[in-house]
Amino acid sequence: MNLKIQFDCANINWDLVSGTLKMVGMATYAAEIHKKAFENSHTVVFIFDDDRLIGFGRAISDGAYQGAIYDVAILPEYQGQGIGRMIVDSIKKSLQNCNLILYAAPGKEQFYEKLNFKRMKTGMALFCNAADMQKRGFTE
Repeated sequence: MNLKIQFDCANINWDLVSGTLKMVGMATYAAEIHKKAFENSHTVVFIFDDDRLIGFGRAISDGAYQGAIYDVAILPEYQGQGIGRMIVDSIKKSLQNCNLILYAAPGKEQFYEKLNFKRMKTGMALFCNAADMQKRGFTE
């Protein structure tokens, strides 16, 4: 692998971002919605193998003491090779003095526990598509 990391949204194939998130069971928005979300984020991280986009993640933050990590996704054939850790570590480095929260795709919680994230007892959600998110295992 010839991994490269990118910290901006220049020349990103947003259809690929949308397709990857759908493939791994996460967000199902159109490409232009993901583009807007990433461009409006505090921190973005894209990982390429040569010129192929293989993983990404983003964080929103006030830049002072709170941040939230979203949309961490790796192409299935690249999972288990430390790329997710690289993305999360890059986000954590950009938000060193911030508390961080995230929500994981169901079944991926153990990955984040290995990175020292703890389950929250007080986490709550109000989703626009509540029935779908419950069906997909994100809420009770």
